[in-house]
Amino acid sequence: MPNICILGLGNPGLKYNGTRHNIGKDWVINIAQELKLDLQSKKKIDSTTGLSKDEKILWGYPDLYVNESGKSINKIIKNTNLELGQIIVIHDDLDLEIGTMRIKVDGGHGGHNGLRSIINLSGKSFIRLRVGIGHPGNKIDVTNWVLGRFKSSEKDSLLESYFKFNHIIELLGENKIEQAQLQLHSG
Repeated sequence: MPNICILGLGNPGLKYNGTRHNIGKDWVINIAQELKLDLQSKKKIDSTTGLSKDEKILWGYPDLYVNESGKSINKIIKNTNLELGQIIVIHDDLDLEIGTMRIKVDGGHGGHNGLRSIINLSGKSFIRLRVGIGHPGNKIDVTNWVLGRFKSSEKDSLLESYFKFNHIIELLGENKIEQAQLQLHSG
């Protein structure tokens, strides 16, 4: 049985791949390819998932739109032996600079509709890996911003963040969240 489940949020459909809102899902897909994990879509949990080779991490992403992510997480909890506190959600965060990452346990949704859905259906005691996507500067531009693609000038920062994330995966798999936080937040 896995120690944790790492889920990346993102919208279904090719047109959303590579958008700011899909950073969590895109990272999970990249990790799965690098680790040669077999991700399978499972209707029962409305998610695409795969188990790490050491069976410590259940990797995946909801097959639903971001604002319906709570339905997937609720089904994962009901259909596995995992509890909400063992779920790590990777999501985009407007309040962080491009490439900045923060691990947060518990808390509110901060206006993120995916987190709002999870909190409404399952509770708030899950772990978040917040990945900064920057802010467009104007609230009315937020929808287009999160559904837009990253600028080429932002890609180096994102790649660096992705590598930092790779360095804490083992800690996350061992459920050493505080150590992962310390490593991520101090480096």
